[in-house]
Amino acid sequence: MNINIISRYLQFLRKSHNYTQEELAEKLGISRQAVSKWEAGTTIPGLEILLEISKLYNVTINDILEPDIQPKRITDFEQISAIPEKELREMLKLFDIDILVTALMGASPGINSLCEKLFPDVDFEMTRNNIGRVRIETVEEMQNQIITMVNLQQAERKI
Repeated sequence: MNINIISRYLQFLRKSHNYTQEELAEKLGISRQAVSKWEAGTTIPGLEILLEISKLYNVTINDILEPDIQPKRITDFEQISAIPEKELREMLKLFDIDILVTALMGASPGINSLCEKLFPDVDFEMTRNNIGRVRIETVEEMQNQIITMVNLQQAERKI
Protein backbone atom coordinates (compact mmCIF):
# COMPACT_ATOMS: atom_id res chain seq x y z
CA MET A 1 0.00 0.00 0.00
CA ASN A 2 1.52 3.30 -1.12
CA ILE A 3 -0.03 6.52 0.19
CA ASN A 4 1.09 8.47 -2.91
CA ILE A 5 -0.82 6.09 -5.16
CA ILE A 6 -3.89 6.11 -2.89
CA SER A 7 -3.94 9.91 -2.74
CA ARG A 8 -3.59 10.26 -6.51
CA TYR A 9 -6.27 7.63 -7.07
CA LEU A 10 -8.71 9.36 -4.71
CA GLN A 11 -8.14 12.58 -6.64
CA PHE A 12 -8.61 10.71 -9.94
CA LEU A 13 -11.91 9.21 -8.75
CA ARG A 14 -13.21 12.59 -7.60
CA LYS A 15 -12.28 14.35 -10.82
CA SER A 16 -13.57 11.56 -13.04
CA HIS A 17 -16.95 11.94 -11.30
CA ASN A 18 -16.81 15.72 -11.76
CA TYR A 19 -16.88 16.55 -8.05
CA THR A 20 -15.07 19.44 -6.46
CA GLN A 21 -13.42 18.78 -3.10
CA GLU A 22 -16.23 20.77 -1.51
CA GLU A 23 -18.96 18.70 -3.21
CA LEU A 24 -17.32 15.42 -2.23
CA ALA A 25 -16.89 16.58 1.35
CA GLU A 26 -20.56 17.52 1.49
CA LYS A 27 -21.65 14.12 0.14
CA LEU A 28 -19.50 12.37 2.75
CA GLY A 29 -20.42 14.69 5.61
CA ILE A 30 -16.83 15.75 6.25
CA SER A 31 -14.74 18.88 5.77
CA ARG A 32 -13.17 19.94 2.49
CA GLN A 33 -9.85 20.05 4.35
CA ALA A 34 -10.11 16.31 5.03
CA VAL A 35 -10.49 15.63 1.30
CA SER A 36 -7.57 17.94 0.60
CA LYS A 37 -5.38 16.06 3.10
CA TRP A 38 -6.20 12.73 1.45
CA GLU A 39 -5.34 14.06 -1.99
CA ALA A 40 -2.11 15.62 -0.71
CA GLY A 41 -1.07 12.29 0.78
CA THR A 42 -1.03 13.66 4.34
CA THR A 43 -3.63 11.20 5.59
CA ILE A 44 -5.87 8.48 4.22
CA PRO A 45 -9.57 8.11 5.00
CA GLY A 46 -10.65 5.92 7.89
CA LEU A 47 -12.47 2.67 7.28
CA GLU A 48 -15.99 4.12 7.61
CA ILE A 49 -15.23 6.89 5.10
CA LEU A 50 -13.52 4.41 2.76
CA LEU A 51 -16.75 2.41 2.80
CA GLU A 52 -18.76 5.53 1.91
CA ILE A 53 -16.30 6.42 -0.87
CA SER A 54 -16.47 2.89 -2.26
CA LYS A 55 -20.28 3.07 -2.38
CA LEU A 56 -20.23 6.54 -3.96
CA TYR A 57 -17.84 5.52 -6.75
CA ASN A 58 -19.03 1.90 -7.03
CA VAL A 59 -15.59 0.43 -6.31
CA THR A 60 -14.33 -1.80 -3.52
CA ILE A 61 -12.20 -0.56 -0.64
CA ASN A 62 -9.46 -2.78 -2.01
CA ASP A 63 -9.74 -0.98 -5.37
CA ILE A 64 -9.06 2.28 -3.52
CA LEU A 65 -6.13 0.95 -1.50
CA GLU A 66 -4.59 -1.01 -4.39
CA PRO A 67 -5.93 0.50 -7.62
CA ASP A 68 -5.81 -1.33 -10.93
CA ILE A 69 -5.75 1.52 -13.43
CA GLN A 70 -7.16 1.20 -16.95
CA PRO A 71 -6.09 1.81 -19.66
CA LYS A 72 -2.53 0.81 -18.99
CA ARG A 73 0.30 2.88 -20.40
CA ILE A 74 2.82 0.23 -19.38
CA THR A 75 2.41 -3.30 -18.13
CA ASP A 76 6.04 -4.15 -17.38
CA PHE A 77 8.66 -2.24 -15.40
CA GLU A 78 11.11 -2.37 -18.30
CA GLN A 79 8.68 -0.26 -20.33
CA ILE A 80 9.46 2.83 -18.24
CA SER A 81 12.23 3.55 -20.75
CA ALA A 82 9.50 4.51 -23.24
CA ILE A 83 8.42 7.45 -21.07
CA PRO A 84 10.07 10.81 -21.80
CA GLU A 85 12.91 11.34 -19.33
CA LYS A 86 11.59 14.57 -17.80
CA GLU A 87 8.18 13.01 -17.18
CA LEU A 88 9.71 9.79 -15.82
CA ARG A 89 11.95 11.73 -13.43
CA GLU A 90 8.94 13.63 -12.05
CA MET A 91 7.03 10.38 -11.50
CA LEU A 92 9.95 8.60 -9.86
CA LYS A 93 10.55 11.57 -7.53
CA LEU A 94 7.24 10.65 -5.89
CA PHE A 95 8.88 7.53 -4.47
CA ASP A 96 11.35 7.12 -1.66
CA ILE A 97 14.80 6.37 -3.09
CA ASP A 98 14.85 2.97 -1.32
CA ILE A 99 11.68 1.97 -3.21
CA LEU A 100 13.25 2.97 -6.53
CA VAL A 101 16.54 1.22 -5.83
CA THR A 102 14.72 -1.93 -4.68
CA ALA A 103 12.66 -1.91 -7.90
CA LEU A 104 15.85 -1.51 -9.92
CA MET A 105 17.34 -4.65 -8.33
CA GLY A 106 15.17 -6.65 -10.72
CA ALA A 107 15.66 -4.41 -13.75
CA SER A 108 17.95 -4.61 -16.75
CA PRO A 109 21.28 -2.75 -16.83
CA GLY A 110 19.72 -0.31 -19.33
CA ILE A 111 16.92 0.69 -16.93
CA ASN A 112 19.44 1.01 -14.09
CA SER A 113 21.61 3.29 -16.25
CA LEU A 114 18.59 5.39 -17.20
CA CYS A 115 17.63 5.94 -13.55
CA GLU A 116 21.22 6.71 -12.57
CA LYS A 117 21.25 9.31 -15.35
CA LEU A 118 17.94 10.79 -14.13
CA PHE A 119 19.20 11.04 -10.54
CA PRO A 120 22.93 11.82 -10.72
CA ASP A 121 22.98 13.02 -7.09
CA VAL A 122 21.96 9.57 -5.77
CA ASP A 123 24.61 6.99 -4.95
CA PHE A 124 22.74 3.93 -6.22
CA GLU A 125 25.51 1.48 -5.35
CA MET A 126 25.73 2.65 -1.74
CA THR A 127 21.92 2.59 -1.43
CA ARG A 128 21.81 -0.97 -2.82
CA ASN A 129 24.49 -2.01 -0.31
CA ASN A 130 22.55 -0.38 2.55
CA ILE A 131 19.36 -2.17 1.53
CA GLY A 132 21.11 -5.52 1.19
CA ARG A 133 19.40 -8.60 -0.13
CA VAL A 134 15.66 -8.54 -0.70
CA ARG A 135 13.13 -11.12 -1.73
CA ILE A 136 12.04 -11.12 -5.37
CA GLU A 137 8.46 -10.54 -4.18
CA THR A 138 9.58 -7.26 -2.61
CA VAL A 139 11.30 -6.19 -5.84
CA GLU A 140 8.15 -7.02 -7.82
CA GLU A 141 5.96 -5.11 -5.33
CA MET A 142 8.11 -1.97 -5.70
CA GLN A 143 8.07 -2.30 -9.49
CA ASN A 144 4.28 -2.69 -9.43
CA GLN A 145 3.91 0.48 -7.32
CA ILE A 146 5.86 2.41 -9.95
CA ILE A 147 3.86 0.85 -12.81
CA THR A 148 0.61 1.79 -11.03
CA MET A 149 1.73 5.42 -10.63
CA VAL A 150 2.70 5.66 -14.31
CA ASN A 151 -0.68 4.26 -15.36
CA LEU A 152 -2.57 6.48 -12.92
CA GLN A 153 -0.89 9.59 -14.31
CA GLN A 154 -1.84 8.45 -17.82
CA ALA A 155 -5.45 7.99 -16.72
CA GLU A 156 -5.48 11.43 -15.07
CA ARG A 157 -4.49 13.03 -18.36
CA LYS A 158 -7.53 11.54 -20.05
CA ILE A 159 -10.06 13.21 -17.71
